Formats: sequence, structure tokens, C-alpha cells
Amino acid sequence: MKLARRERQSALSPFRGGGSSPFSELSRIRNQINQLFEDPFSLTAPPTGFFEGWSPTVDIYEDKDKITVTAELPGMKKENIDVSLHGNALTVSGERKEEEEEHREGENYRSERYFGRFQRTITLPTPVDPNKIQASYRDGVLTITCPKSDEAKPKQIQVKTS
Repeated sequence: MKLARRERQSALSPFRGGGSSPFSELSRIRNQINQLFEDPFSLTAPPTGFFEGWSPTVDIYEDKDKITVTAELPGMKKENIDVSLHGNALTVSGERKEEEEEHREGENYRSERYFGRFQRTITLPTPVDPNKIQASYRDGVLTITCPKSDEAKPKQIQVKTS
């Protein structure tokens, strides 16, 4: 049996073909809604189809000195990942390429992995120093460390007695 790619369905169609379950579709919708709350100006970006494509899941941690963003990008090569900062908007983008046909063995029974371009923009809560941002990729997890700018770091003020 060989799976054939189905034609794109309307964005109003609740489920896509290819073995997607209602739960995975609900998860994707939740991620899209979260992305709208993280970057409300993304509505002004060119339309890409509300239910199409994929975007990596992210965790964001903040302490007094830095903001750390981790993104799950399993099966990707670091050469296919781009990280950029524009103001307080950190963008992770790239492309997950589909495996070549000759590398697959046997026939497909079910295919649920997403391939193609993605972009995820996160609005950072405080200004960061763009010259000190570091990104590392290991075991399918991208970790971006964004040191806060000096003016964004909390300052200890000494209390004097008179």
C-alpha cells in the first residue's frame, strides 16, 4: 500500500486527511491561538493558512539575568534553522525536509509528521542584548539564551540611614 498526499482541504474543514486525529488537530488549533496571543500583530503578516503547516512547541523561562527559549525541532539539521531578533520579537524559522523516497523501507501505513517551512515568533517580555544572544541545538532541542540588557535587569538600591 502506498499513501498518496491528499489535496489541501479548505481552512474551514475541521480535520485534515492522512491519519490526523481530532486530538492532534485540537493541539494544533491551541498552538495557533497561543501564537496569536504571543504576537497579536501576526495578523498583519501575509496569510499562510490558519490550519496549515506546523510550528515547534516552545518553553520560555525568565530569571533576573536572562530569558531562555527552548524549542522542539526533532529530526532537523542545524543548517536548516534560523534565529533572528527584531526589537523584542524573537523568530525561529526553518524548514524540515521530507526524507528521500529511496531511504524509506516498506510501504507507508500512516504518516503524521509535518514537513515544510515553519516560523514561530515570540514576543520577549523585556529588552535583551542582541550581541550576547546564543543558540545551541542538541538532540532535537534548540536552546536560545537571551541575556537581558543592562537597563532591563533589576538594580539593587542601597538604603542609607541619616
